[in-house]
Amino acid sequence: MRRNRRHRRSLRTRLAALTLTAGLLATGGALVASTAQGTPVSSGQRTAAAEDGARVVERRWLDERTVDLTVRSPAVGADVAVRVLLPDSYAETPDRERPVLYLLHGAHDDHTSWTRETDVEDFLADKEVITVMPSAGPTGIPTDWWNFGRDAPDYETFQVDELTALLREEFHAGPARAVAGVSTGGYGALAFAARRPGAFGAAASYSGIVDTTATGMRTVVGAIVAREGQLPVTLWGNAVIQWANWSAHNPYRLADRLKGTHLYVSQGSGLPGGDFGNLEGALLEGTLWWQARGFVDRLDDLGVPVRAHLYQGGSHAWSAWRGEFEASWPTLAAGLGLSPVR
Repeated sequence: MRRNRRHRRSLRTRLAALTLTAGLLATGGALVASTAQGTPVSSGQRTAAAEDGARVVERRWLDERTVDLTVRSPAVGADVAVRVLLPDSYAETPDRERPVLYLLHGAHDDHTSWTRETDVEDFLADKEVITVMPSAGPTGIPTDWWNFGRDAPDYETFQVDELTALLREEFHAGPARAVAGVSTGGYGALAFAARRPGAFGAAASYSGIVDTTATGMRTVVGAIVAREGQLPVTLWGNAVIQWANWSAHNPYRLADRLKGTHLYVSQGSGLPGGDFGNLEGALLEGTLWWQARGFVDRLDDLGVPVRAHLYQGGSHAWSAWRGEFEASWPTLAAGLGLSPVR
């Protein structure tokens, strides 16, 4: 059954990506957008609350290790869906303090994508880590929106601050954290680590947007926002007038603040030598190739250690990201203070 669900999801993703690719090629860029908003749910019994007012209004257990939370977030101004995956040992020792691994979704996906498209349930079963997979809003870009000076919705504050407090209350989560993400979630992983130095022990990006102002990337980011029926300027403002705000959200510009964070960056070149069975995915991957190389070079120039896997070919797809996550586990484990044994 899982294979059938993956096949149907893969087909929908290919069709959506193909449509977007055709539009973006005319403007010199191509990337899949994300639709990540959790479905609003009516208020229920309060089960946990953060000091700043965020609270869990619904909890739905899918099995003994997986629970979907609906979180009422003041920062976002809406109810947001979050999936939490617990280790096998949690049932016997729920009061044990454990580190937290954030897994951020990307293109045309939501908080269910990691458990739907990968085998993280099995891979992380014996790891002493609480894994959280939060929604990131309509575009899948986990950031604080400029929105004409209103700085809302604020998905960064939701994920980094509000959710952290709730996980501590709900699951006895400890202070050690690592973050990883695909596509727009890869952007979020590195942006969080750079904008909040020391908040995350490790960060990993798989085909992420790591330099938002590199050639063509402003067009790409604008297309992601526009695809969701929103004005591109609402994200971080005008790229010229609000240049300082764009820079403040750009991992490349903040690369020096990543010192001390365990880093993993992977990126395929797409075409030529790409996945011709998924042509649009290969084109999407190739769009991000040069900005990823520039980001890794900048880290090297700054003396910031990074484990980089910049490979030939590949597609902007889960077929590549599954393997990249497992390859990055030693880096993430180091940031979490865990043994890297797989």
